[in-house]
Amino acid sequence: MNESTASQSLPRLQKLAFFILLLLCLTPYVSIPAALFMGLAFAILFRNPYPDLSKKTSRYLLQISVVGLGFGMNLFEALKAGKEGILFTIVSVFGVLLLGIVLGKLFKLEKTIAYLISAGTAICGGSAIAAVAPIVKAKETEISVSIGTVFILNAIALFIFPVLGHAFHMPQGQFGTWAAIAIHDVSSVVGAGAAYGEEALKIATTVKLTRALWIIPVALVTSFFFRHQSGKIYKPWFILFFALAMVANTFLPMPEILTGNILWLAKKGFAVTLFLIGTDLSLKIIRTVGVRSILFGVILWAFISLLSFIVITLL
Repeated sequence: MNESTASQSLPRLQKLAFFILLLLCLTPYVSIPAALFMGLAFAILFRNPYPDLSKKTSRYLLQISVVGLGFGMNLFEALKAGKEGILFTIVSVFGVLLLGIVLGKLFKLEKTIAYLISAGTAICGGSAIAAVAPIVKAKETEISVSIGTVFILNAIALFIFPVLGHAFHMPQGQFGTWAAIAIHDVSSVVGAGAAYGEEALKIATTVKLTRALWIIPVALVTSFFFRHQSGKIYKPWFILFFALAMVANTFLPMPEILTGNILWLAKKGFAVTLFLIGTDLSLKIIRTVGVRSILFGVILWAFISLLSFIVITLL
């Protein structure tokens, strides 16, 4: 095989491997965390042949899958889970933002990058970054560094949090709450919750989506902090549809076979989402992020993880 033929066969091999792994995510043999691992392995060995389509698909598929999970939850139980952590949510969200501002100066990071990573850590990862980025007039490079930092830590969290939860013998409810507060993105929160158990998955999803609503007040505070207003504020409409799905599941006589199939599709949707997210990781992203940004993100992450663990398990 000459060099020209080899160069032509490589893209075909990448596409074939991509679709085979994607189809495997739809089988019962691949869990949600395993799907992310497959995506990361693919990114190391190959390159995503459809990067733009993957990003768009994963974003919308994540939202649809979240709504699907609502058909397996009870509204009154969800309200109880959200009410119990409201005070801690307020303290932790704005505490992480303030700590991020101080640490950003100590690390000599760009003010915008430090704030974006802090917002992502405090609320819901990439969604929060996308919400405040237009308000702070963030450059593409600053957004890439911030999202890259959060993305790398999300991938790590999805694997180590269930291990830590079992090591500390955390009940399902405690672990679900801890994962929702300490892990950045909704996708990784769902993945960690699903790996731990059904009850952990329900609580983690509910608490995380309740926390995600803080995007709106944080965006308003951001406008004041940066002394200008511009761009659109990200509105997580899918959370409203998630709530409506819970209302339907609570009050309407829905057949169990229907809700069961919807839940199955939602979980498979999360598996595909995490696979697509994993395929976007590359050495270029890691190099772009840099050591200081990663260390900054790790310290913020360790702070919220340890604080939330103490509050949930000891207080």
